[in-house]
Amino acid sequence: MARPRRTLPCVLMRAGTSRGPFFLKEWLPEDPEVRDQALIGAIGASDPLQLDGLGGNSSLNSKVAIVSRSSQPDCDLDYLFAQVGVGHQSVDTRPNCGNMLSGVAPFAIEQGLIDAQEGTTTVRIYNVNTGSRIEATVQTPGGRVTYEGSARIDGVAGTAAPILLNFLDAWGAVTGALFPTGQRREFILGTEVTCIDAAMPLMIMRASDLGLSGRERPAELDANSELLAKIEAMRREAGLRMGLGDVSASVVPKPVIVSPGDTPESIVSRYFTPHRCHASHAVTGAIGVSTAFALPGTVASGRTRTPGRHPLAVVHPQGQIDLDVQIEGSADDAVVTKAALVRTARKILQGELHLPDYVFPGLHEPLAQERVQSYPQEPITIIVPTSAGGGNDTMARVLARKLGPDLGQTIAVDNRAGANGSVAAEYVAAAPADGYTLMFGYIATHGINPAMQTLRYDPLEDFAPIGLIGHSPSVLVVPSDLGLKTAQDLWRALRQSEGRMNYASAGEGTVPHLAAEMLLRQHDAAAEGVSHAGAAPALNALVRGQAQWMIPSLFSALPYLKTGKLRALAVAAPERLATWPEVPTFAELGLAALDLTQWYGLFAPARTPRAVVERLNQSLNRVLSSPETASRLLEDGVQVQTSSPEALTTHVQAELQRWRGVIDAFEIREVTESIL
Repeated sequence: MARPRRTLPCVLMRAGTSRGPFFLKEWLPEDPEVRDQALIGAIGASDPLQLDGLGGNSSLNSKVAIVSRSSQPDCDLDYLFAQVGVGHQSVDTRPNCGNMLSGVAPFAIEQGLIDAQEGTTTVRIYNVNTGSRIEATVQTPGGRVTYEGSARIDGVAGTAAPILLNFLDAWGAVTGALFPTGQRREFILGTEVTCIDAAMPLMIMRASDLGLSGRERPAELDANSELLAKIEAMRREAGLRMGLGDVSASVVPKPVIVSPGDTPESIVSRYFTPHRCHASHAVTGAIGVSTAFALPGTVASGRTRTPGRHPLAVVHPQGQIDLDVQIEGSADDAVVTKAALVRTARKILQGELHLPDYVFPGLHEPLAQERVQSYPQEPITIIVPTSAGGGNDTMARVLARKLGPDLGQTIAVDNRAGANGSVAAEYVAAAPADGYTLMFGYIATHGINPAMQTLRYDPLEDFAPIGLIGHSPSVLVVPSDLGLKTAQDLWRALRQSEGRMNYASAGEGTVPHLAAEMLLRQHDAAAEGVSHAGAAPALNALVRGQAQWMIPSLFSALPYLKTGKLRALAVAAPERLATWPEVPTFAELGLAALDLTQWYGLFAPARTPRAVVERLNQSLNRVLSSPETASRLLEDGVQVQTSSPEALTTHVQAELQRWRGVIDAFEIREVTESIL
C-alpha cells in the first residue's frame, strides 16, 4: 500500500452549535479504512483532551464533514458526516449531524463545487449517512458567501448570516418507517415511549413518567446514575424493536425526555447522546422531536394540528430551536412532509493539516538487515502509557537509566497517557518495527482493556514481546485518620454509609476501578467512584479526603504507607508480605477473586526482527538481574521477574483469558460516548 499523504487541505468551521474540519472527498485517502485513520489523526481522537489534533475535548467538537459533487441525479452535493471518538480511536458514519450540515453549502460554494447566485443560493444536499435530502439556502450577496448577518441561534455567541435548512425526506430514512415498530406508543420496561425515525432514530419518553419535571439541567441528569442505567436498558430494547439490532456499541437510537412547553407551540426536550444529556440540542434530534410533537398519538403529541405550515419550538437547556413544520393530512393520516429551521456557520481557518505518522499503522518499510546486525545505532524511546510521576513512569525511568549503558545508547521516556493506556499502545503498534520505539506495557494495555472494549490494536498480533519486568500486588488502603483499623471495619462502614463512602480510581477500566467494583458487589454495598487521570492523583485525592478508600498497586501506595498517611487493610498476594506481616491477604478474607496482581512488561511493535528482540531481551534480563535494580524496585513494592519473549507471550494470553472471564462474571462494561 502506498503511504498516504500526511499533509491535507482542510477548512475548520463552526457549523450550527458544532465545530470540526471540512474536507473535499478527494482531499482524503480513497480507502475507507485509511481515510478513517486520517480523520482520527486530524481530530486527535486517542487523547481525551485531543491535544494532538483539531478536537476540543468534546464530541461536539469531534465531528467531520466530507463533501463532494453528488452522485444523485436530483442533488447538487453529497455530504458524509463522521463522528470521531473522544479518548478512543473510532469513526462512526452511521448517524447524521444537522449542525455540521449547515456548513456544507457555504464550504462547497467557496471550494468551487457550486456557482453562487446573486442574493441567495439554494443547494440540494444528499446525506450519504441516511439517504435523505436537504435543501440549504445560503446568503450570497454579489455572488459571494457571507458569514456576517443578524441571525442568532441559541448556544452561539453573536450573530451571523442565516442558513435555512429544509429537510425534505428525513422521515424513516434510517429504518425505512417513521414509526419503525409499527406503533406510535408502546411500553418498554414499564415506561411508555415513542420510537420514531425522523432525521435521527429516537426513543422519546415523558419526563413525568420518569419522576422528572423535564427542565432539569444536563449535569443534574448526568449525575442520576439510576436514571441513566434505566434509559440505557430501554434504549437497547428500543434498538431491537426498531430493527437496528444490538445497539450497545452504537449511538442510535437517541433517548429524549420531553415535557410541555410554555406555549402550545413549544415542547421542552432533554436530548441524550446517548449516555449524557446534550448541553443544548442536536438539529436532527429537533426534527424528530418536532415531528412527534406535531403528529397525534405519540408521547410527545401536542394539540391537534390542521394541514399546513406550523411554527414550532423545541426548548433545550441553552434556548430553543425554531422550526417550520409542514403537515399534510389529518388525524391518524397526518404526516410531516417538510421541516425547516435556521442555522448559522462561520469559517474559522483554511490551510494545510499535518497528520502524525503514527495514524497510519502497518505502512513502514522492513528494517534493513545491516541495521539489524548493528542495532542499536541511535537513541531508543520507551513509551509509557501513564502520566509522569506515576508508578509506571518511575519504573520505566529506573530501567532506562540502566538499559541505556547496557545497550550503548541513550534511552528516553515519553509519557503518552490517555484511554487507560490505549493511546500509547496504538502509538507503538503503529511505530516502525525497528526496535527504536518500545512500550512499557502493563495489565491494562495487554489484559483489561482488550477484555472490556473493542480496540484499534491487538495485544498479541500488534506487538513483539520482549520480556516481563515484574509485578506488584494490589493493596486495599484507607486514610489513616479515618479510624478504620481492619478490612471488617471498612465492610461495616460501607454498609452503614448507604453509598456515601467514595472510592478513588486511576480511571475507568483500571485495576483500582475494577477491584473496587468487584469488592462492592461481593459485599452487596454501594459507593461512588471518583476517577482520576492516574494512580498518583487518585492517591493524592485519597489523602486529601476526597475519597475514603482505594485499591492501588503496592508500588503506587508505598510512599503513603511509609509516611503513615495511608493504612493497608488487605493485600492481593498469595501470602502476607514480609514487610507488612500484619496485613491479611484477600484470600484470607474470603475474597480470592480480588487477588489482583499488577504486572509490567516491555514490548516492541510486531514484525520487529527477532535478532533485535533477542538483543533487547538479553539486556533487559541483565538489568533486572542486577542486585541494585532488583533492590531499588523491591523498595518500591515491585518484585522483578525475568523471562523470555515466549514467556511474556504466554503470560499475555493467560491474562486476556482471565480478564474476559472477570469482566463477564461481574458484568462490567466500558461505555463509549458520542454526541451528535
